[in-house]
Amino acid sequence: MSKVLYPGTFNPIHNGHVDLVERASVLFDAVVLGIATSPHKSPGELELRVNLAKEALGHIKNVEVIGFNSLTVSFAKKIGATVILKGIRTVTDFDYEFQMLNMNRALEPDIETIFLAPSEENSYISSSLVRQIAGYGGDIAKFVHPAIEEALNTKKIV
Repeated sequence: MSKVLYPGTFNPIHNGHVDLVERASVLFDAVVLGIATSPHKSPGELELRVNLAKEALGHIKNVEVIGFNSLTVSFAKKIGATVILKGIRTVTDFDYEFQMLNMNRALEPDIETIFLAPSEENSYISSSLVRQIAGYGGDIAKFVHPAIEEALNTKKIV
């Protein structure tokens, strides 16, 4: 069984992330969206991000959402993932992710990394921009699942 790990902080998960998970779910038997802890957030905030991601991805049958607090390659090995999926929107993303790929390969040579680009209509969306727009009261409905929109608008996540 092929299993891929799509790691990140997903703060918040947005339609670009969902697009990549949908496409990965066709390529792999199992997809794990691994939500990493953030040093600036509380453990309860991680649980909220996990629950919101589960809601946003509930329509995809072969996806599991799990929070983690370890090196990504260690988590991948723990869950039996042989591939790490990374989303690439820009050349800047690629530069950073390629450096991470090489570091991960040095730590765990048996785990591969693949890159997917989001669909054109999602290529400009980022979590930080979504948070910024929501912080100023802007309309984020076309960028996120309704549960994430509500959480941002009611300041459950910031």
